[in-house]
Amino acid sequence: MLIDFHTHCFPPKVAEKAIPHLASICGQTPLTDGTFDDTREKMRAWGVDRFLALNIATAPKQQTNVNNFAASIDKESADGSNYVCRALGSVHAAAADALEELQRVKELGLPGLKLHPDYQGVEMDDKTLLEAYDLCSQWDMFCVFHAGFDPVSPDVTRVFPKKALEIHKQFPRLKMVLAHMGGFARWDQVEELLVGTGVFFDTSLAPAHMPPEQALRIIQNHGAEHILFGSDCPWGSPEEGARYIDALPLTSAQKDRIFAGNALELLK
Repeated sequence: MLIDFHTHCFPPKVAEKAIPHLASICGQTPLTDGTFDDTREKMRAWGVDRFLALNIATAPKQQTNVNNFAASIDKESADGSNYVCRALGSVHAAAADALEELQRVKELGLPGLKLHPDYQGVEMDDKTLLEAYDLCSQWDMFCVFHAGFDPVSPDVTRVFPKKALEIHKQFPRLKMVLAHMGGFARWDQVEELLVGTGVFFDTSLAPAHMPPEQALRIIQNHGAEHILFGSDCPWGSPEEGARYIDALPLTSAQKDRIFAGNALELLK
């Protein structure tokens, strides 16, 4: 089984504007049109059995619509029984009702949150987010963070290894997933500070940017049980990502954990 733990899709009208805008910033050609339907179709073609859609409230007023969309695609089924998609909700720390919205995310049955402090313009240790982490810890909801450099915010990186470690120590029960192998372009710091801590990393964008020998070292030292396969589709290819992991000299048991086992445990 192959589960892509890091994908993005939008309502059709939002996708029409968001995908060209983001493509112009990152300088990449998108692999889907950004809609759920096209993403689902492409995932099937690429051999992905299930995927997680990461939704981000980039402004306080977006919370409700973002989470309603997430709920509309969560547990979407291809055959009427086994789901093909799960979706994360989001809150914005600057929203007066951020914690109430987090409660609604829980009531909608969404398994966790996606937070992108660079997109959202808030610090990882914002007071409201600290309260959100505490609630997520109590409710057994996981949090996926963009981590490391992002071209949308080239001069400011708000989620970096030292800060992530501080949050992990403050909320040890929080299931924290740091995208891009713990911090895009901060991998030496990831090895120094985060490897061995028990936080999760996803593999998104590693195939195109991380030397395989460093990826192997991180996986072996951190433990395959804390690595999640992800592509960052439409900006990364799950096919390329799967080949990258498959080429590493890992055991079949380790690869099974990365490709699906760990995701199934978080999503159960």
